[in-house]
Amino acid sequence: MKKILFWLMLILSVATTASFVISCGVSKKNTQTTDAGVIINGVKWATRNVDAAGTFAATPESAGKLYQWNRKTAWSATGKTVENWDSTLPEGTEWTAANDPSPAGWRVPTTEELQTLLDTEKVTNEWTTQNGVGGRLFTDKTTNNSLFLPAAGNRGYSDGTLGNAGASGNYWSSTQDGSGYAYVLYFNSGYADWYDNDRRYGLSVRAVAE
Repeated sequence: MKKILFWLMLILSVATTASFVISCGVSKKNTQTTDAGVIINGVKWATRNVDAAGTFAATPESAGKLYQWNRKTAWSATGKTVENWDSTLPEGTEWTAANDPSPAGWRVPTTEELQTLLDTEKVTNEWTTQNGVGGRLFTDKTTNNSLFLPAAGNRGYSDGTLGNAGASGNYWSSTQDGSGYAYVLYFNSGYADWYDNDRRYGLSVRAVAE
């Protein structure tokens, strides 16, 4: 009887451990590839930056990866220099779905979608520090929903040197300005605005729902 009880306890223990491991693995995977999102001024934004292609960063404060426009190659947001930087001009007139690094169900935002964050009649924005990371907080005046974008800096277009990490945020749109540059949401501790930028820069991506 004692032997039977021992083996039943052992089987139960193994099953419980396996269940725990499997559930933890699924949880970890979902944390990287799915996001609940938050609606700000009518647009549903992911709450975290894009990390490696097809995944989100671990937390809203994590920098994720930096991307050149219309390219799916992920560059680290840490470390001053990188190897094998591509200084050629990216092709195309729009950010194609095939080159979009966003996880499934998400995409790089359009210029118009980025601009909804700067609509001061409906959204406030302020520089803040969240869990020790500097960035800008955008808050919907009607719903009080908030979106934090970390100041991950950028990688320069000529050699990929990291600059302004912790001081400014630069977030790609999927659209160009007509002269070969692409529109970007830019901010620092003083203000937030949008402008056009050389497509060879390595910048952050914050995705919107498809």
